[in-house]
Amino acid sequence: MPHEFPLPEGRPPPVLNQAPTPDRPLSGLTVLVVEDSRFACEALRLLCNRLGARMRRAETLEAAGAHLRLYRPDVVMVDIGLPDGPGTTLIAGLARTGPARPLILGMSGEDGGETLARSAGAAGYVAKPLESLSAFRDMVVGLLPERRWLGALPAPAAVLPAPDPLALRDDLARAAARLAEAPFAVDAYLAGFVTGLARATHDPTLERAARGPVAQLAPVLEHRLAAFPSGRAFDMN
Repeated sequence: MPHEFPLPEGRPPPVLNQAPTPDRPLSGLTVLVVEDSRFACEALRLLCNRLGARMRRAETLEAAGAHLRLYRPDVVMVDIGLPDGPGTTLIAGLARTGPARPLILGMSGEDGGETLARSAGAAGYVAKPLESLSAFRDMVVGLLPERRWLGALPAPAAVLPAPDPLALRDDLARAAARLAEAPFAVDAYLAGFVTGLARATHDPTLERAARGPVAQLAPVLEHRLAAFPSGRAFDMN
């Protein structure tokens, strides 16, 4: 049965609780991020907080559907690869909800993600890892007609801190657990998840391992996870 993602009927648009400014142009907006990587979500949370938006997270299509039955976010950012199905299912479902739909953005750390997202109905696309505050801000503001009055925006006043390394540990542990459940092959979902994580952390060794056999990926994940308990710096060599 296909997933359906109806928006709440009769619910008025959200009321801005803070007027946007050039420094915080997304103030008053709620962003729903549908993303299974905790590390990626922490990076997005830092971006949203810096720009004034509130962020909510759903890890799966099922969780996103539960959220959308109760709330109407202003922006929905959807990862293409999710544990319970392709993110394009959610994008297409939201795109069919009519003019009251939120701004829909696709996300992926893999090649070809933008074509999939836009074909499903996304208005914009975020390539992971997302590391430019200015690029993200300008894209979102440019796709929101009611915010375009802000015009050319100044350069960000501060550099964002790095996401919590414990979020990276959780993602690595999730990948290792999934690999242990199917020790004879790296499935497409796991390969995409690890590839996105490797690109977010600029880890070419992990990215190469994600596309190889289990015997290649398992020891790399084990090595990365072993770095955390000792408190050593995360070594990607």
